[in-house]
Amino acid sequence: MAVPKSRVSHARSHKRKSQWLGSATAPQMTTCSHCGEVIMNYHACPECGFYKGRKVVQTKEAEEE
Repeated sequence: MAVPKSRVSHARSHKRKSQWLGSATAPQMTTCSHCGEVIMNYHACPECGFYKGRKVVQTKEAEEE
């Protein structure tokens, strides 16, 4: 079984992790093609329930009607 020859220092492991932690970005947003609401990419619109021009989710407003 492979065993490390020596312990990895905190500084060395933190240097390696700093590259990953620094690259976090905010989720990309777009507008709904049906109602114009700002939504996350590749998600159905929570306001109207449309995704790629099709109704895929029932909304509270549609259930009340």
